[in-house]
Amino acid sequence: MTHRIGLIVPSSNVTVETELPALLARHPERFSFHSSRMRMHQVSPEELKAMNAQRERCVAELADAHVDALLYACLVALMAQGPGEHQRVEAELRTQLADTAILSSAGALVAGLRALGASRIALVTPYLRPLAEQVVAYLEAEGFTVLDWAALEVGDNTEVGCIPGERVLAAARGLDLTSADALIISACVQMPSLDLVAPAEEEFGIPVLSAATAGAYALLTGLGLDSAIPDAGRLLAASR
Repeated sequence: MTHRIGLIVPSSNVTVETELPALLARHPERFSFHSSRMRMHQVSPEELKAMNAQRERCVAELADAHVDALLYACLVALMAQGPGEHQRVEAELRTQLADTAILSSAGALVAGLRALGASRIALVTPYLRPLAEQVVAYLEAEGFTVLDWAALEVGDNTEVGCIPGERVLAAARGLDLTSADALIISACVQMPSLDLVAPAEEEFGIPVLSAATAGAYALLTGLGLDSAIPDAGRLLAASR
């Protein structure tokens, strides 16, 4: 059996469609991936709002593909709309695709942190500072204490997909992780980080997750599958 994964992604995103298949290729089950795109180039409040307005078309396209799970794969698009937005959007999409597991990158990150039992966290984001502050506020509204965070101040979404791993790690090394329960190495599905998760866990000695590993965890649990994937960090280290 092949599980069909539907992805709603910004038109300028390329990373999530690389990292999620790479992660799930390590799983014993089989998956196929099917994307629908919303136009977006600059990661700004105006473009994010305009992008979200294209959601209904994307859902209809993926419904035609009869996907088993759908991931709204843009974390900041929902978090920038205010606390609880991922719950509202997921509930809305469930009315359109009743037989599909409905998930979002925003909700997946929250679920991943809770699965790890993390309450005090730190994170690295690629966003301009005002949007990064909204992501921090969103996570705090979900009950997490954000001890420290970094914004790489990249506004062009294509450039976000080209941020070198060493720059991401350098930002993480600049955070105060003294009492952190977990580190989000990339709070964005477009910022590459998959190869950083395991080395960062070894270096920092705490659980490390990303929007991609959280998305994989949410997809697997949403489909009722074992969530263990090797070499992908503690979130995916064992079935929960």
